[in-house]
Amino acid sequence: MNPLVLFHLAALVLLALGLFGITSRKTLVGMLISVELMLNGAGLALVASARLTPASDELGQLGTLLIMGLAAAEATLVLAIILVVAKRLGTTLSAKVSSLRG
Repeated sequence: MNPLVLFHLAALVLLALGLFGITSRKTLVGMLISVELMLNGAGLALVASARLTPASDELGQLGTLLIMGLAAAEATLVLAIILVVAKRLGTTLSAKVSSLRG
């Protein structure tokens, strides 16, 4: 099998694990970790495509750095939101956070 196909299959597995994690996790932190898995899968696919095709290696690395920066910014923002939600509501369970209070 072609190495590019193997890298893309690994990226697809990371994407599938991330989607499964988002749907099955009950806490907001678990959902954040699942989103990070999906972003890592995208970065892996981008680097593998740039490295194993005639495309520019630097362009693939630059795109992956952009994805890593996006993931870091997203993690920082979501963790700040989770801290505020935990302070106000006393829980980070998504079922309790999403219900309306009367």
